[in-house]
Amino acid sequence: MSASPRHHTGKKSPGETASPQITQEMIDLYDEYTHLTLDRRRFFDHLTRVAGGTAAACALLPILENNYAEAAMVAPDDSRVATETITFPGAHGELTGYLARPAGEMGKLPAVLVIHENRGLNPHIEDVTRRMALEGFVALGVDFLSPAGGTPADEDKAREMIGQLDSAQTIENAVAAVDYLAGHPATTGKVGAVGFCWGGAMANQVAVNSPQVAATVAYYGRQPSTDQVAKIKAPMMLHYAGLDERINAGIPDFKSALDASGVSYEMFTYDNANHAFNNDTNAARYDEKAAEVAWNRTVTFFKDQLR
Repeated sequence: MSASPRHHTGKKSPGETASPQITQEMIDLYDEYTHLTLDRRRFFDHLTRVAGGTAAACALLPILENNYAEAAMVAPDDSRVATETITFPGAHGELTGYLARPAGEMGKLPAVLVIHENRGLNPHIEDVTRRMALEGFVALGVDFLSPAGGTPADEDKAREMIGQLDSAQTIENAVAAVDYLAGHPATTGKVGAVGFCWGGAMANQVAVNSPQVAATVAYYGRQPSTDQVAKIKAPMMLHYAGLDERINAGIPDFKSALDASGVSYEMFTYDNANHAFNNDTNAARYDEKAAEVAWNRTVTFFKDQLR
């Protein structure tokens, strides 16, 4: 049961003006802002320079940023999916999550932990969680900002809060989420984990640290250190964006360590795709073809590994 992908055609309606042109330099600049060193004021100053003026930068900004007003691929009230907001014990206090499963009696199902980007548990990740449920899984999107009071609506604030999380405790909370799903009465006990961006790095850490996880998928996630790779036991699937120089710099050492440790893995790089290519709420970076191919590979991988 697959959700239909959203189409960004780029075509104009009658009377509509052409959209500002996004360049790779602008996308790289936005990536630096969201992941590295630029604050919002410096980012906008740089964007103004690259775009050729303040008016152009203002027009480009909504295209570069996520737009959660876009219709979800699977609507929150879709009758095919049963959803609920839950709380459960983490390793360091209570965690909140968005639990989704196919509607109706289907017996016990394998489970998938969905790990959000560095913006927290937002409408896009809830949509991804529903999509995973429609594929025949009990899917749980955990709010890893629960210890800090939960994901705020302000993306900049969410990124700031993500940066302040204790890394070791967050990994332990992710492992606890896998354990929770393994023991959930609606699941078979077989659990996979998939993460995007910050969540991709966290999915890699789940592979390193969770004895319970049966398969992991990381989308453009920072790689674990080479000495951690020997701890990985479950099969992995790794998706990378061809234009993502920041994350891709770690691939050679990671691949060598995976090979040396005999880890079962599949690795895919999507040419001409940008970091966050799966995020369909981001018009500048979403790559429909790469996202659809990667999603189909991910679902097939989980169905094979979590049987």
